[in-house]
Amino acid sequence: MNATLDTGSPVTPLLEPVTVAGLPLPSRFVMAPMTRNRAPGGVPTPEMADYYRRRAAAGIGLIVTEGVLVDHPSAGHEDTVPRMTAGAAEAGWRDVVEAVHAAGGRIAAQLWHLGSLREPVDGRPAWTPSGVREPGRPAPYAMTAADVDTLLAAYANAAEVAVRAGFDAIEIHAAHGYLLDEFLWPYTNRRTDAFGGSPERRAAFPAAVVRAVRAHVPARHPVIVRFSQFKERAFDARIAETPAELAQILGAFAEAGADVLHASQRRFWQPAFPGSPLNLAGWAKRLTGLPSITVGSVGLRRDFLRPDGPESVAGLAARLADGEFDLVALGRALLGNPAWVTHAAAGRLGEIVDYRKAHEDVYP
Repeated sequence: MNATLDTGSPVTPLLEPVTVAGLPLPSRFVMAPMTRNRAPGGVPTPEMADYYRRRAAAGIGLIVTEGVLVDHPSAGHEDTVPRMTAGAAEAGWRDVVEAVHAAGGRIAAQLWHLGSLREPVDGRPAWTPSGVREPGRPAPYAMTAADVDTLLAAYANAAEVAVRAGFDAIEIHAAHGYLLDEFLWPYTNRRTDAFGGSPERRAAFPAAVVRAVRAHVPARHPVIVRFSQFKERAFDARIAETPAELAQILGAFAEAGADVLHASQRRFWQPAFPGSPLNLAGWAKRLTGLPSITVGSVGLRRDFLRPDGPESVAGLAARLADGEFDLVALGRALLGNPAWVTHAAAGRLGEIVDYRKAHEDVYP
């Protein structure tokens, strides 16, 4: 890092090197995945390589890429979202990985399928678990058992491409109301076969994806699963009403070969269930014993670095010290502040700007 460390800062414990699931990381900070729409034709560019390199050089231990579409027509519709396919996209990703490694960081590829959020711009309906038509959306397609096998192969192939490109880990996006999360969510999964019903059965297809990816990457590559309660279109949605239900879902992931659980919630300081202060990442670690990543409004405002409350960096560091979770992900704070970690570590609050929506339109 290119800054003098303030050893009295609550940020300091997060800057210590750590090994998680066998992967050595230079710090406990993670860059959360954020779609940027900067990959024409699905191919990463030199500009993208520099974007990720700058954050790795400024203290982020593990970069998780923006969502990368697996190679199937149903996966997504946008031409500027990157893909994980052989050829030009693989070569572009290799350049990204090499830039991050040269800066001393590590990088995971996040594999993604939009599910019902895919727009039918080419006349193809979105693939979903049960064909549930949501308000204001066109009628989707309900996946068959054969379609499940097709997508398992697509995920496995994408994982193989990512390994060839040099990625250090694979993250499977099973959060926020996209396809794998739609299997977990009772509202969108009304199947009566082996992929619907109880929490464990709803987790069967996402767990099969974990198993397929795990079988196609070397043991030294951690497989991370990102999951959430909330959906982008339903903040109050839940895949599990109780810790016992969540245990069924996450247990299926762990049994399938997941190494790390990335628990996405909107505010890291909020309890996941009544009667316990644990957040979602805390419950993930308690229920499975796997290392976990917490995320949710970390560092969006400079005030995060000043007060000594549960929503502050001091509160975050205290929870880390208690072993509630292992890694901390920064998302939107890094859009306007590529060197957020460096500046926070040195106490240079004047160089940190509060997150603004306009930051999403720039690509520093």
